[in-house]
Amino acid sequence: MTSPNEAPCLKVENLDISIGDAVAVARGINLEIRRGETVALVGESGSGKTVTALSLIDLLPPPLRVTRGSVSICGQEITHATPDVLNRIRGNRVGMIFQQPASMLDPSCRVGRQVGEALRLHRRASRGEAFERAVELLREVGIPEAGRRARSFAHQLSGGMAQRVMIAAALSSDPDLLIADEPTTALDVTVQAQILGLLEKEKKQRTLSILLITHDLSIVSAVADRVVVMYAGGIVEEGPVATIMRAPQHPYTKALIDCSLMRKAGSGDLESIPGTIPPPTRSIPGCRFHPRCPHALARSKGSVCASDEPVATRTADGHLVHCWAAEP
Repeated sequence: MTSPNEAPCLKVENLDISIGDAVAVARGINLEIRRGETVALVGESGSGKTVTALSLIDLLPPPLRVTRGSVSICGQEITHATPDVLNRIRGNRVGMIFQQPASMLDPSCRVGRQVGEALRLHRRASRGEAFERAVELLREVGIPEAGRRARSFAHQLSGGMAQRVMIAAALSSDPDLLIADEPTTALDVTVQAQILGLLEKEKKQRTLSILLITHDLSIVSAVADRVVVMYAGGIVEEGPVATIMRAPQHPYTKALIDCSLMRKAGSGDLESIPGTIPPPTRSIPGCRFHPRCPHALARSKGSVCASDEPVATRTADGHLVHCWAAEP
């Protein structure tokens, strides 16, 4: 774990992401990950999780762009870094596992070459050295007959094997930070458990920091140290996983947990969150969750929830929540 005087592996301050210069997709994002820590970024689809992750290494597709704030990796400010600096950071200090690994692998390139690409780029390894190390990495992430698989193409891999290849490629240059965007999507329960176990093993062996993006709170409980809950482009609650899961303060977090645990409402139906996340083009005053929030709906129409954006409150058990109904 990071000592008090050591720079965080990732530090994000007051980050805003917009479509062009006008419409905010994410705003006021503050996020910190210490060395050897796993932080889960959770929320429904459309909450802004993936957009936030892509912004950290300047991979936002136009017209999305960072319009305010700063991002630093191990003390190095990269928000306005040159393309050369960013290229040295991507795949070197920061590795990324994207959603749908099979679609991210080059179908015309053999697996071993793809895994070893970062070694050739960042470590100046020869073709032979990179291939040998790629085979070692494939073996390390649990792929049988690694030498043969290194000569395979992506279409010859199962979903779980493709995910392991992506993990091997992301770890090839021994990064400080690993960004894992829904790393177990579309995998069956058994393979999902294997992938999560693999990430946990690599984290301990390498003292790796992980930003895990997911909507599945059962995964969060299994592997994360802290959790950050996003809604409609903003952070609504954050704190240690055990604390958040035991005593969530924000109504949105409570609803996510109820849905994830498949709890039943009074009617006997499974819990759900009414309504949908508003599109970024829709302006909502006050708390953006208030049109779906049971606390706000129970109050008068002139409630502070509908007029003023909530400030961060630190609760008695030490986590932060952005909600007018939070108990300090």
